[in-house]
Amino acid sequence: MNPSKDSLSLHDAAQRLADGLDAQHDIEVALAHAIEHGELHANVKRWATEQWEGRQLPGNINRLETYIAQSELDAWQQRRQPA
Repeated sequence: MNPSKDSLSLHDAAQRLADGLDAQHDIEVALAHAIEHGELHANVKRWATEQWEGRQLPGNINRLETYIAQSELDAWQQRRQPA
């Protein structure tokens, strides 16, 4: 998959939003959950069970090869902010 210049991998997006390793995985899970529920658009690549690397995410989403446009990430973050 060839991401656009304004896209981040799910992993990179989580790194930007997190303030520690545990928080990073929690953000990765939240991003994967949002993707799975149609709340966040992304170019998704999934792992086959036997290929899994690291901690598992919902939907077997590959955190290194799933890409999110920065504008989509920004919009998702704004929707999560309390009113």
